[in-house]
Amino acid sequence: MVARAQAPIVIKFSHVVAPDTPKGKGAQRFKELVEERSKGAIKVEVYPNSQLYKDKEELEALQLGSVQMLAPSLAKFGPLGVKDFEVFDLPFVFKDTDAFRAVTAGPVGYELFSKLEPKGIKGLAYWDNGFHIMSANKPLHHVADFKGLKMRIQSSKVLDAQMRALGAIPQVMAFSELYQALQSGVVDGTEGVASNFYTQKIYEVQKHITLSNHGHLAYAVIVNKKFWDGLPVDARKILELSIRDATVYANAIAATENTQALEKIKASGKTTIYTPAPAEIEEWKRALMPVHKEMESRVGKATIEAVYKAAGFVAPK
Repeated sequence: MVARAQAPIVIKFSHVVAPDTPKGKGAQRFKELVEERSKGAIKVEVYPNSQLYKDKEELEALQLGSVQMLAPSLAKFGPLGVKDFEVFDLPFVFKDTDAFRAVTAGPVGYELFSKLEPKGIKGLAYWDNGFHIMSANKPLHHVADFKGLKMRIQSSKVLDAQMRALGAIPQVMAFSELYQALQSGVVDGTEGVASNFYTQKIYEVQKHITLSNHGHLAYAVIVNKKFWDGLPVDARKILELSIRDATVYANAIAATENTQALEKIKASGKTTIYTPAPAEIEEWKRALMPVHKEMESRVGKATIEAVYKAAGFVAPK
């Protein structure tokens, strides 16, 4: 039990997606568990939908101590200088969810978290949010279909290289600005997971979706290290236990939520959903494999090889 201070310990937990997404629900579950287990001695304030900070600003806010916790997507650590995390953006590196978990739940995941500590950040957990799909206002079946399309990406050199390898023009943009940019034609298409396509209504402004499963979206639940180190031991124990349980919950709902989101998108009739044939996926893979080689100097050959080994990655023939 946390000894009652004069006032409760307050943790501001900021994120950029809707409350009814796997990440949003995971953050809410964490809040409930912490407040219940600490009997109100620790209070978690969740700020969804970029209420406090947009994608670019939130990590700086965490480092400055303006917020205590975030759950950014793994691509966000590259611009911070921890480029090893961009290994998670390599196209087709994970064949399934088990391959992804083998990396994050094992030594590779822990090793990557340790690289955040010099930046004043402590990694607590990886939250999985499933596989990326592609969308545009034209069908995306073949690599040639991407030529000249302006595709929104998160700020990641790997994702930039991925879109260029497909012949598209990558456009870095905050998630909160995406719907309007697609609606007005500032960008032609995007990649992301079904639950975000649904909750942000992306499907309303995109005529075609391809279930490419080319990338994988995941988040790191992180905390300001100085704040964490300054907490009483019993408070840290409650937080560790609660994040562990919230992680099991968030990971379990991610697959369900993405499946349900796709069904709802289908039912809307606003967009055409296409499942690529194996030969088409092989064509995409061949076009995208050079990105792995190209990124060795940036992400680190040793990191890429460690992920290959843990994930059981086999390059296409």
